[in-house]
Amino acid sequence: MKSEENKRPTWDEYFMKMASLVAERSTCLRHHVGAVIVKEKRALTTGYNGAAKGMKDCLELGCLRDELGIESGTRHEICRAIHAEQNAIIQAGVHGINISNSTMYCTHTPCMICAKMIVNAGIKKVVSYHDYADEEARKFLKEAGIELRKVPRPNNIIIFKD
Repeated sequence: MKSEENKRPTWDEYFMKMASLVAERSTCLRHHVGAVIVKEKRALTTGYNGAAKGMKDCLELGCLRDELGIESGTRHEICRAIHAEQNAIIQAGVHGINISNSTMYCTHTPCMICAKMIVNAGIKKVVSYHDYADEEARKFLKEAGIELRKVPRPNNIIIFKD
């Protein structure tokens, strides 16, 4: 019988844990979101939510959405951050990585803007553990034939065997 210490994570646990680690780089004061695009059990790109390259972020300037009283899941254009899903897709484009027919592991389900990008990028499946406050985006993905699957939040333990 395998002890918990010797148990290997499933592929879903492995990639979701990676997305959670990527989320730690977030500069958002509201949500730390991480995404990993995977194809044939290989991580291709990652992304987290944060300000555009070279721009000041919310850690430095504060949250504009909080200042204006904007509810989560609405008015996405009023935000300094580029979403994790967008950054992962952008990285694929910048580095010439084919992400068609891939799976995106993301800590949160996508907003509508990200959902549209996921469809046009050819991503076929999105796996997450937390619902973002955008039910319409989940309906949109379903209508587009994108599989949206929920998994349990991964544990926050890394087992070292030095």
